[in-house]
Amino acid sequence: MAAMNKEGGSASAATGPDSPSPVPLPPGKPALPGADGTPFGCPSGRKEKPADPVEWTVTDVVEYFTEAGFPEQATAFQEQEIDGKSLLLMQRTDVLTGLSIRLGPALKIYEHHIKVLQQGHFEEDDPDGFLG
Repeated sequence: MAAMNKEGGSASAATGPDSPSPVPLPPGKPALPGADGTPFGCPSGRKEKPADPVEWTVTDVVEYFTEAGFPEQATAFQEQEIDGKSLLLMQRTDVLTGLSIRLGPALKIYEHHIKVLQQGHFEEDDPDGFLG
C-alpha cells in the first residue's frame, strides 16, 4: 500500500496514463504529448524559434538547416557557433570556404536559404529600397 504524504495524497512515484500532469500547464497549452515527444505538457526546455532570424540562437540556426534538409551541414554552423546575427552577415565565400562543407550543399544553402533570409531581413529594414 502506498505511503500517505502530509496533504493526504499518495507518495507513490508511479503515475498512470490518467494521472494529472505533474507540471502546471500554461494557459492554452494542451496536456497532450507534443510533436517532439514531450510527455503530457512537460516543458521541453526549448522555446519556439523567433520569427526574426537576427534573434536566432546557434541552436535555432542548426534546427533551421536540419529542417531544411541539411542535417549534416547543420553541424558546421554549430561548430562555427553561427547564430542568427552571424548568419545574416555571411557572404557567399564564408559559406563556400569557411564552413568546410561540400560545394553543392554550400551553394544551395547560400542561394536558397541564407540569401533569402538576408533579403527578407534587410528589406524590412529598408522598405523603400535606399540601401540597394
